[in-house]
Amino acid sequence: MKVLVTGGSGFLGLELCRRLTERGIATSSLARRPSTALERLGVRQHLGDLADAHAVSRAVAGCDAVIHNAALAGVSGPTRLYWATNVVGTRNVIEQCRTHQVRRLVHTSTASVAFRPGGLEGVAEDLPRPDGHLAAYPRSKAAAEALVLTAHSPELATVSLRPHIIWGPGDPHFAPALARAVRAGRLLMPGDGGNLVDTTHLRTAAHAHLLALDRLRQSPEAGGRAYFVSQDDPRPLREIAGHFLRAAGISARWCAVPPRLATAAAAVSDTCLRTVRSPRTLALSRFLVAELLQPHYFDLTAARRELSFEPPIGFEAGLAELTRTAPSAFEGSSKKGRTPCPKPTTPSVPS
Repeated sequence: MKVLVTGGSGFLGLELCRRLTERGIATSSLARRPSTALERLGVRQHLGDLADAHAVSRAVAGCDAVIHNAALAGVSGPTRLYWATNVVGTRNVIEQCRTHQVRRLVHTSTASVAFRPGGLEGVAEDLPRPDGHLAAYPRSKAAAEALVLTAHSPELATVSLRPHIIWGPGDPHFAPALARAVRAGRLLMPGDGGNLVDTTHLRTAAHAHLLALDRLRQSPEAGGRAYFVSQDDPRPLREIAGHFLRAAGISARWCAVPPRLATAAAAVSDTCLRTVRSPRTLALSRFLVAELLQPHYFDLTAARRELSFEPPIGFEAGLAELTRTAPSAFEGSSKKGRTPCPKPTTPSVPS
C-alpha cells in the first residue's frame, strides 16, 4: 500500500508518517516546505499548496490511500485565508482521489466543528452542527468535513476524525501558547478554569487515524462517518494548564479574568481585526474565549464500537513524557515564568 499524508511535515503529520513507515508502508507527503525529519524517515516529499490542484494531483497519483491532515488552524482571521486551504484544498484532494482512483481517504477534522455557546458535554457525533461558528477556522473545517463525508462512495471510502487539543513532545500549539501567556508568574485566563476539557495526545491522534485507515480497507462501506477521538479523560482546564506549565518547569498562578470582561474584550478585538482586515490567525477572539470558558468533552462510543479505538497512552503517562522532553517542546519559554510576548495574554490555541 502507498499512502500520501498531506501536511506530513507538521506536528501530527510527522507522527503519522513515522507510524506508517514503521509498518513498512510506502509513505509520501505533500507540504509547502521540505522536512529533514521526513527525509530521515525515507518519506517521499512533494512540495506544493493544497489550493494548487496540479500540485495535489502530482502528490496523489499512484497512491492507494490519502490521510488528509493539512489545514490552516487558528482562532481569528478572515474567512478567505481558511477557505483557500481548508475548503478549496479539501475539495482538490477529493477530486484528485477520484481522478487517480484512490480508494480510501481519512480526513483530520476537529471537535471545534461541533462547538457552540454553552460548550460540549459528553456529546456524540449525532449532535447537529451549530447554526453558526464563532470563527472562520471551525466554519471552514465544518465545510471541509461535510465535503469529505458527502464524497463517500463505493469508489472512494471516506472517514473524518475529530481530535481535540492535540499535545505531546514537540507540541507547537497548546502547551507553548500557555507558556507564552505567563506574565511575572501569573497566567491570566478567562474564568476560574473549572470547565472540564478533554485533550488528545499525539500518539492517540495518530493511532486513531491508522485505525480508520485499516477500517476502510477491511470494510469500505463503514465510511461516511465522523468520529470524536480523545483521551476520554476530561479534566478542569486549570488543572491541565498547571500540568503543562509544570512540565516545562514554569511556576505560574492562575489569575481569573471575569468572563464578561474577557468576552467583551474579545468582541472588541474581533471587530477591530475585521475592520482593518487583519490576517492574524492567533489574536484574541470570541471563539478563543468561549473555548477557554466552556466545557468540551465527548462520547467516544462510536469510535470504540466501529474503529476499535482506545487511547494507546494515558494522560499521566503522556504528561511524564512531555516533562522529559520539555526543553525542546517549550522552546522560547522561561523557567522563571516570564516570557516576552505581545498581547493577548490568553493562549491562542486552535482546537
